[in-house]
Amino acid sequence: MYRIPIYQVRLVRDGSQPSARKKVVSPSTAARVLQQYLDGADREHFVALLLDTQNQIIGIHTVTIGTLDASLVHPREIFKPAILANAASVILAHNHPSGDPTPSAEDRTVTRQVVAAGTTLGIEVLDHVIVGGPHRYHSFRESGLMESLTG
Repeated sequence: MYRIPIYQVRLVRDGSQPSARKKVVSPSTAARVLQQYLDGADREHFVALLLDTQNQIIGIHTVTIGTLDASLVHPREIFKPAILANAASVILAHNHPSGDPTPSAEDRTVTRQVVAAGTTLGIEVLDHVIVGGPHRYHSFRESGLMESLTG
């Protein structure tokens, strides 16, 4: 007789990080939280800030850790923890260890794919923030790239 596996899905807290702000009020607020979280990373880390309906951060999830200049990302890995945490929206983010936060063509492609998946799931992608050196970041929302990717 075949035995069918029975699964249980849970979200497990892996730690915490102190932060001056819990609510994201601007891309610069998100960038400060992310720069603190990614401080000292020598490889590219792709993360998602999980937000509630009031744009308060309910969690940070490291989606993938890549190489010095690349990271593989798939929408399912971004939205799995967002769904489990009951996130209303997410902010995508990753670091450029080179210090230059200029988005690449791949960054635009990934953002477009994730925005489309989020629309299907009902979880809005508010921004994609790339952090570089100290006090250097690029916001897709501030630069107008979010509108061009969703239009």
